[in-house]
Amino acid sequence: MASRALAVWEHRRVVGLLVRRDLKVKYQQSVLGYAWTMLEPLALTTVYFFVFGVILNATRGIPEEAQAYGGFLLFLVAGILPWTTFGSILSEAPRALITHSKLITTMKVPREIFPMATVGTKFVEYLLTLPVLLVFVIALGGQFTWMGLLVWLPAAIVLQFTFGLGMTLFLASINVMLRDVERLTRIVTRLLFYGSAILFPATMVLTSGIPEWLKTVYQLNPLLGIFEMHRTVWFSGFEELTPTALALCSSVVGSILMLVIGYWTFRRLEMSVLKEL
Repeated sequence: MASRALAVWEHRRVVGLLVRRDLKVKYQQSVLGYAWTMLEPLALTTVYFFVFGVILNATRGIPEEAQAYGGFLLFLVAGILPWTTFGSILSEAPRALITHSKLITTMKVPREIFPMATVGTKFVEYLLTLPVLLVFVIALGGQFTWMGLLVWLPAAIVLQFTFGLGMTLFLASINVMLRDVERLTRIVTRLLFYGSAILFPATMVLTSGIPEWLKTVYQLNPLLGIFEMHRTVWFSGFEELTPTALALCSSVVGSILMLVIGYWTFRRLEMSVLKEL
């Protein structure tokens, strides 16, 4: 495994080239270019703010004191922006190997670099959304500390893309053998969206009347803690918007475990995948 990791590191420039190529292809014939990276999540934010904030009154899950620091709108933006990136990873993960089939069968490079390039492209796109998020934070009066910027934000990003890479390695290899995986992933992505406290605070679920065992299962979703960490950066000091110890542990353990499972599956099916491609 160490030799394989060394081989991937030696070909890191190939990953960079693939990322730059994907970004160039994505925006080369687009008039708005990079702006599209922001328009979709901001449009979704507007819709969800009206539906969940105005009609369904999901703001009741946010402490009254937090309303002075951006309130529900900042809550949505801080969750939807990172989710859009993660959702894009899941949507492209099943085809990460199929899309690069010609390169995989002709280039003598570690095959892991192709799923890594898919995740790397989304990582760059996510970084491009951070300035826009900061504009919202400043405009809406978000409350943050250096602790949040230097600890919570990096931790959330690392865990998000660790989990995303594990999912990509897993789904990319399985989908080559069984093409139904791509369709199933779309369903799972939608379920994860509503199960990861993107549109409403997790406290609304944890303080509801559902059975305690179901609340525990809810907190075992690794994405729940990850997206709560993203929000904690901008709502510093509000315990209701901070991940619980169980959710935090689930995020760390789940992300590492997903990467291990994904890589193990990728290596186990590598030869069979090459035959199919």
